[in-house]
Amino acid sequence: MTIRDQNLEAIAPVIATFKIKQTTGIDDLKDANIGQPVMLTAGNEVGPISNGGQLLGKLIGLTLTDKDNGSRLAAVQIGGICRLPISTTYPTIGNRVVGGTTGTVKQAPLLTGYDPAGGNIARGTVLEINGTTNCLLLLN
Repeated sequence: MTIRDQNLEAIAPVIATFKIKQTTGIDDLKDANIGQPVMLTAGNEVGPISNGGQLLGKLIGLTLTDKDNGSRLAAVQIGGICRLPISTTYPTIGNRVVGGTTGTVKQAPLLTGYDPAGGNIARGTVLEINGTTNCLLLLN
């Protein structure tokens, strides 16, 4: 008898909806961004994560279509376990992450002193690494 694979991503995800950041009247998040990490860009507003940016969660859906700029809402997984694309510096098991290159997360940087005002921006705990492609992350 073998041990059955666990689908950790199905365990109680916490999902919230947010406005979408716009640049010159065009939404910064499109259907192509679904599955990528996002960050807060203003009060109750999300956009693509920047390099070194603070991870809010994983974009799991958008209302309406890409043509409906300004009317769409983003559904973001802000808690639970999710899989996110990674870039260098690749995280290892137990690491926390921050924004990486376009649409990815990376290993959080080493802090040289005390945490910055407002606290450390690194988020999550890496549970599994899939080569240089993605990681399984506990959003805690």
